Amino acid sequence: MAKATRGIEPTGAQQLEMYERMLLIRGVEKQLSADFKAGQLPGAVHLYVGQEAIAVGMCEHLADSDWITGTHRGHGHYLAKGGDPGPMIAEIYGRENGICKGMGGSMHVADFSKGIVGANGIVGGGLAITAGAALAARLDGKGQVAVCFFGDGAANQGVLMETLNVSTLWRLPMIFMCEHNTYSEFSPSETVTAGELFERARAFEMPATVVDGNDVVAVWKAAGEAVDRARRRGGPSFIEAKTYRIHGHIEAEVHFLGSAYRDDDEVERWKKRDPIDRLKNRLLSCGLADEKRLAAIAAKVAKEVAAAESYGQGGGPASERLVFELMSVGRG
Repeated sequence: MAKATRGIEPTGAQQLEMYERMLLIRGVEKQLSADFKAGQLPGAVHLYVGQEAIAVGMCEHLADSDWITGTHRGHGHYLAKGGDPGPMIAEIYGRENGICKGMGGSMHVADFSKGIVGANGIVGGGLAITAGAALAARLDGKGQVAVCFFGDGAANQGVLMETLNVSTLWRLPMIFMCEHNTYSEFSPSETVTAGELFERARAFEMPATVVDGNDVVAVWKAAGEAVDRARRRGGPSFIEAKTYRIHGHIEAEVHFLGSAYRDDDEVERWKKRDPIDRLKNRLLSCGLADEKRLAAIAAKVAKEVAAAESYGQGGGPASERLVFELMSVGRG
């Protein structure tokens, strides 16, 4: 993925590229939701529906040589950074043609060739890993940056404070991207989190800002400033993006939760702030595209999702490959 050109506003071409990337994430996640409901997936999935603007707005500024880490809700980060959807779906299916040969599954998709260090099943697990990548980038001196995507629940882990501290002291080229989606698993954030999250970064004299995480242009602007600062050796930055996950914490929750933890009216209110719809309306109102062009983009994405789904189901089970490798090791 090419690095974005800095400017006051993203160009029309950049906005169309971000629209297509957001549609791809949404399409893949909806397909995985349908696959899970049909009983086809070997495990549950945490979906990124409703949060697409954050990963896309940030990754539009990144090159393959830059690093990112994701979360257990990491499909969107992987796809936003340019990861191939086919091998990702294969990985989620536990297939040998998966991006991690079927050994990682939904919560551990990674592709070092794209700078995707990986998603992480441990809440807050990507923070220290990203600091390591940022330190390596600083030592290499080639202008690379490292971005950590993490949620408001992960912000309550002690590793955040440790990473804020060391990244400031060492002036690491690191961006903390906090996806504040108002829930920590099944608990409303206000019941488990005290104070404002971005203020935690300011305690370390780190630049920190809050943006509307459902507005991809707002995310793009904040991300551009942070990436530019990091590339100029200005040190780390903290961005808190306010958003909402439209699907549940995990697709399987309907099978084990005794009662609902949020009401339908709340979900519907957030659906009206859908980041994809908002960008579509912006493109139309600014004359950057017409309905025909946007429909063509949607059709292109639909074909890509269908092809990825076919590829994802086409490989053999990873377990067979694992048994073969273990037998080979035994012979050695």
